[in-house]
Amino acid sequence: MINMLNLNFFKNIGVPLYLFIYLIIPYSAITQNLKVDFIRNLENSLNEGDLEFIRKNFRYDENQNIPKQFSKIVNDFPDSIWKIKRLKSNIPNKEILRIKVSGKKIFNEEIHKLESNFDYVFSILNGKVDEGTIVNLFTTIRNDHNKIDISFKIPDKVLTGSKYDIDIILNKPLEEVIIAGAIKPYQVNSFFEQEILLEPLPSGGIFKMTRAPSKPGMQIWSGIIAHPEGMITFTKSIDIVDKI
Repeated sequence: MINMLNLNFFKNIGVPLYLFIYLIIPYSAITQNLKVDFIRNLENSLNEGDLEFIRKNFRYDENQNIPKQFSKIVNDFPDSIWKIKRLKSNIPNKEILRIKVSGKKIFNEEIHKLESNFDYVFSILNGKVDEGTIVNLFTTIRNDHNKIDISFKIPDKVLTGSKYDIDIILNKPLEEVIIAGAIKPYQVNSFFEQEILLEPLPSGGIFKMTRAPSKPGMQIWSGIIAHPEGMITFTKSIDIVDKI
């Protein structure tokens, strides 16, 4: 019989689930010209933990939060590698950066690996980052040494009010192996209070049909897979749009 677990368990063993929140708060990601030097300097500052560079290049309201959040990421994944490139933007007065973060930490002699990919869309006001939004976020933290053959089939974008599928599939036959898992939508201002209760997954994965909100915006899902080879936590953002 598998006991029910909640997020507090994973927090206690050192898996920094709060990282997901830092990567989806509109003001918490990554100024006027976006020259090559700027992107290189920004990338270097994130890799080296140079918070002063970030303070100088973000609007006042934003940079009160970024250093605190970034320092927590650095503490959990001190060897994090940030890679940034500029994308062509078709949105008037907006810039887009594609950002990839990877890193690892050792806890209780286990290696926890972080992989996060997202696009950062923002404007420039008086030479500083303004109105930043993260889209196309997909983040995993896993300690299975990539032994679990898993596929995530979650859309990047869906229409308002439409039904869509979320499938997290374990590709190898499970035979007698028992796994557990769960998935839940992120609730603003209540992430640390809500629980994700693990349940047995005899079907070999998580298969969920859900409905998009009736208004454009973003929907965010976080979940956990517990397997004899290790654990995987994941977060995925989905853009809710009124036309595709």
